[in-house]
Amino acid sequence: MKKKLSGLRDAAVLAGVLCLAFGVVVAMQAVMGRIDGVASMVFVLAVFLISVNTDGYVWGAAASLISVLAVNFAFRAPYFAFNFTLPENLFSGMVMLVVSIMTSTLTTRNKKQEQMRMESEAEKTRANLLRAVSHDLRTPLTSIYGACSTVIENYDSLEKEQKIKLLGEACSDVQWLNRMVENLLSVTRIDSEKVSVQKTPTVLEELIDSVLVRFRKLHPGVGVQVELPEDFIVIPMDSMLIQQVLTNLLENAVLHAKGMTRLTLRVFTMGNHAVFEVKDNGCGIPKERLRTLFSGALPSDTTDSGGKHGMGIGLSVCAAIIKAHGGEIGAESRPGEGTTIRFWLETEEIETEENEDEQ
Repeated sequence: MKKKLSGLRDAAVLAGVLCLAFGVVVAMQAVMGRIDGVASMVFVLAVFLISVNTDGYVWGAAASLISVLAVNFAFRAPYFAFNFTLPENLFSGMVMLVVSIMTSTLTTRNKKQEQMRMESEAEKTRANLLRAVSHDLRTPLTSIYGACSTVIENYDSLEKEQKIKLLGEACSDVQWLNRMVENLLSVTRIDSEKVSVQKTPTVLEELIDSVLVRFRKLHPGVGVQVELPEDFIVIPMDSMLIQQVLTNLLENAVLHAKGMTRLTLRVFTMGNHAVFEVKDNGCGIPKERLRTLFSGALPSDTTDSGGKHGMGIGLSVCAAIIKAHGGEIGAESRPGEGTTIRFWLETEEIETEENEDEQ
């Protein structure tokens, strides 16, 4: 199916460019009179454009043949009749064919190099993702195994409170692993060419309420200051994915912002954009770490993550989701002064009575 669509696109390029070239030459002939040499030059340019914007060599060669026939038939004497005895016709055909072959060769080579570069970047991203996953999974798995094995081996000697504490820690780690799996599934979904983000109009206040309910279940002792615009805001989005982004950002602040006493979720509008900010006043993030914060790559010193779990996978998921929505995400931080992570999404214009009256 993909090849068929590509072939139809290339055929449309061929037909469109040649028709445009023919129209240009006819217009120039009507203004300037006889323009045999100019006609060939215009069609050489058309062959070049077709070769650049199509795949392979076939379309460029076909454009060369059609261009020679068009010039011979319509723009050289005897007009509206084919005459292949003229040497200039043969020369024009050879020039067009050489132009198409050279251009197609360069274009094909550039496309292969670009494809290799993209594959290399994708492989690097996968390697970073696997590195982040292996790093982030090791600690909770070790903790779960330690807690469970301790309870099993010392069941009779442990007090009830100790058993509950160990099993509670294991349950907490299992919940974190479950959210990690959700993140991985989101990355797979976003990266898949077959699945696109399905946006539906979502009321901002309802979105934030859902995020806060979910976050308070995970961290009941952490307060979040919320600042929302007074206007009624509707944003086209996949609400489940954006909830996941906001939950990840809030949870990263809880896990990694040492010394945090204030956590703020702020939303404001700028033009047709809704800007989301998650801000803490914790330990901050080193400048060198900010450069790779959303790439899934871990710093060379993985001991400075500042919390129980690393944060590479969660933020790379956030970046992928926001990018799939057509938005952008970024971070600002100063060590010892806190961190602000900010992203924006396009809003939906709401029909009001005043707008309807104006119409």
